[in-house]
Amino acid sequence: MPITAEQQAQIDEERARSQPTRRAVAPGMEEHLYTAYPVLDHGFVRVIDYMGDDAAITQAARVSYGKGTKSVSNDEGLIRYLMRHWHSTPFEMCEIKLHVKLPVFVARQWIRHRTANVNEYSARYSILDREFYIPAPEHLAAQSVVNNQGRGELLEGAEAARVLDYLKADSARAYDHYEEMISDEGQAGLARELARMNLPANIYTQWYWKVDLHNLFHFLRLRADAHAQYEIRVYAEEICKLVADWVPFAYTAFEDYRLGGATLSDRALDCVRRMLAGEEVTQESSGMSKGEWREFRATLDGPAEA
Repeated sequence: MPITAEQQAQIDEERARSQPTRRAVAPGMEEHLYTAYPVLDHGFVRVIDYMGDDAAITQAARVSYGKGTKSVSNDEGLIRYLMRHWHSTPFEMCEIKLHVKLPVFVARQWIRHRTANVNEYSARYSILDREFYIPAPEHLAAQSVVNNQGRGELLEGAEAARVLDYLKADSARAYDHYEEMISDEGQAGLARELARMNLPANIYTQWYWKVDLHNLFHFLRLRADAHAQYEIRVYAEEICKLVADWVPFAYTAFEDYRLGGATLSDRALDCVRRMLAGEEVTQESSGMSKGEWREFRATLDGPAEA
């Protein structure tokens, strides 16, 4: 259960309350406000607030560029122009505030994006819930033999069962000791700020995360990528759905130029030109390293068929 009955009651109350406003609203995002969308086994993402829409992006761009944008006939065309030419400032006019519940080890990856405002649940002040991320069997994989930070073949049978037993038992034991250390039943009890250090990285935390659209797109470009770790990628994919309804023109341009696009080096472009001219280009004649060539060919060939 990603949210408690008490949290759901609060969400229902917030969604039932509305008031007139003169500020710009995005109908798609209004439908998402406050709703908690489940992620992983106990996590969720929900929109607390947002500012701006597609029109806010083009409004800011036209203030900045003035007559230079008159050749762009519509807002969608202008947004695609801005995305195509890496004009980031207009996208900073939109902001979103999310409430996210996520495992601590995912939060440690997420916080590497230092361009947002974050306020996290305090384990110095409050007691963390007994909720841990335990991977589904289809996400238990061995270490990749070609990527030091990736996964390889799935674990199966007795080995998979052994790993799951360890994860569940270690999580439960650590939390039992946490509860015992902070207990005040006839003892002083260890301070919460010290007792928390015994908890595993798969325990859930929560935070409010506020970010502008430009930096959100940067986050999504990296974390919604197929090479991102599964546990953070599923959060990014859920956020993508929200952004698509919030700023549909901007998200479509982002999907086209960033998620679905590719950046080629000068050397790679030279190889493409030589190939188009009919030359057979190999790794040895390309001037690229084996790793560069492998990535270049993957870009040209597209994703491998399952």
